[in-house]
Amino acid sequence: QAQLAESGGGSVQRGDSLTLSCAAPGYITRRACMGWFRQAPGKEREGIACMSTTAVWTYYADSVQGRFTIYQDKAKNTLFLQIDSLKPEDTATYYCAADTSRSCGYDVIARLPDFEYRGQGTQVTVSS
Repeated sequence: QAQLAESGGGSVQRGDSLTLSCAAPGYITRRACMGWFRQAPGKEREGIACMSTTAVWTYYADSVQGRFTIYQDKAKNTLFLQIDSLKPEDTATYYCAADTSRSCGYDVIARLPDFEYRGQGTQVTVSS
């Protein structure tokens, strides 16, 4: 059963921006590494970014540097992913993940799909 709830996906045009949201219960956001990964049709899951709920440092996969911004609103227990200058190759289902027993860092981005909690995903479709 998903503990995280993503929203904000949709069908957009190349060059548009989207902000995805991930609502989480307080017992998770109190102390966790949270992040985003995606899966495109026929492709492997790809870690995008992560950040600790108790710190300000953010970590991004090399493949998404520059267009993706991860941030959080602690008061609302919500994690966000802003995606700018969307491209058709960004078309995928985007998932939020959280783990209360991991520390965030560049080395855990690829492990986001294996995190303790994950949502059901939100679809992003980018047309050219």
